[in-house]
Amino acid sequence: MKTYNKLVRDRIPEIIKANGKKCDIRIAKGEEKSELLEKKLMEEVNEYLEAKNLEELADVMEVLIGLANDLGYCEEDLMRKREEKKEERGGFGDGIVLEKVYC
Repeated sequence: MKTYNKLVRDRIPEIIKANGKKCDIRIAKGEEKSELLEKKLMEEVNEYLEAKNLEELADVMEVLIGLANDLGYCEEDLMRKREEKKEERGGFGDGIVLEKVYC
């Protein structure tokens, strides 16, 4: 038996059972769910930093959507806000590094 005590994707228990194994789960709510989502975000960001691939970026995005849902927003709200900020302030595509601002 291996103990995890971490937030996992919704279909993980189903996948475990399909592989002939058993698992214990519980449903996190409220503040605990928020804390677990934030911890999961750090885990996924670290995995991206190690692997630097699209799959890990997708995992980061899924956790961000989960955090938005936890705050009462949907995926579309998050994407709309992203577009608003990008239009207003730009994205990060050009690689601009601000070194100094003179008064």
